[in-house]
Amino acid sequence: MSLNEKINDLVVKMAKEPNNVDNYHELSELYLQQKDYDKVMSVLDSLLAIKPDDVQALVGMGTMWFYERDFRKSLSYYNKALEVNPKNFLIYYNIGNVFAEWKNFSKALFYYNRAIDLNSQNPEIYNAIALLYQDIEDYVEAKAYYEKALSLDPENVNALIDLGNVCFKLFDYETALKLFKKVFVLNPDNELIAVCIANALTLMKDKKQAYTYYEKALSMTDDKYRIYICYAIALTEFGEYQVAEEMYKKAIDCDPKLSNAYVLLANLYSSSNRVSEAIDLYKQALRVEPNNPETYMLLGNAHYLNNDIEQSISSYRASISIAPANDEYKLIYSQIVEDYVKSVRGE
Repeated sequence: MSLNEKINDLVVKMAKEPNNVDNYHELSELYLQQKDYDKVMSVLDSLLAIKPDDVQALVGMGTMWFYERDFRKSLSYYNKALEVNPKNFLIYYNIGNVFAEWKNFSKALFYYNRAIDLNSQNPEIYNAIALLYQDIEDYVEAKAYYEKALSLDPENVNALIDLGNVCFKLFDYETALKLFKKVFVLNPDNELIAVCIANALTLMKDKKQAYTYYEKALSMTDDKYRIYICYAIALTEFGEYQVAEEMYKKAIDCDPKLSNAYVLLANLYSSSNRVSEAIDLYKQALRVEPNNPETYMLLGNAHYLNNDIEQSISSYRASISIAPANDEYKLIYSQIVEDYVKSVRGE
């Protein structure tokens, strides 16, 4: 039977047996396969109307609201499920996810640890705790939890990738490379993993192999924007500035509505003393993303290098108006203004 035929068959069954909860669960699963989430929620809601303490339905509704990013509603359903079954590790894990989304480290960790008390062999819980530590930049703790997850599931792709990223942060590029290559064996068509491998090889100064993996990544997808940028950064690392410039231009042509390539190419021009070209590119970036304070700061720096102090001050002021709490921006602005006032008074 096709998926639609199964659904129609179940709907008929439910009309005949409106109190059979198994039919509701099966129908919600079929709608989930169709990715028709509104109907999933409608079926679960109908089930809870006849059986308010159905834990599976309560967790399902909590998960649906979680993906809708209504975390308060999600938490309310999880809490109801917890009242019915306080020994279900998955409920604690899901509540931990809610608090993780709210950036409440201590509560998220509490619920994840409670989930571990009930099921210490689930690698996804250790993954989630590792992500918590990664978010607060405690990479040593994050690494320990990823390693625990991998001891339970050595081919857990998420843990392999995230541990690779953590090793990157800890400057352990050799281990990161091994992890990314292991993922690439499991997912040989994943262009982003090919880029991760190329980035690690770049930092290990293996130019030939790095370029090989960037080229592999480019051959795997039509969405080349991020790959062009990473490739250009690698080319810059190896001193091939002209080729890097062309690569940034390809990224801009690939998606002219994204600002990152404009900014990075402008930085390249600025460091090469092509300041006027850098200024033009920073302005283009601001037309694409007009409320980026960092770009205004970079534009201010370029104006300063170009001896256009008044334009520099104007750009720094714009960055502060967008990010008034940034002390670094304030310090640069006040120093430039002070120097400018002294030079004017001196004249």
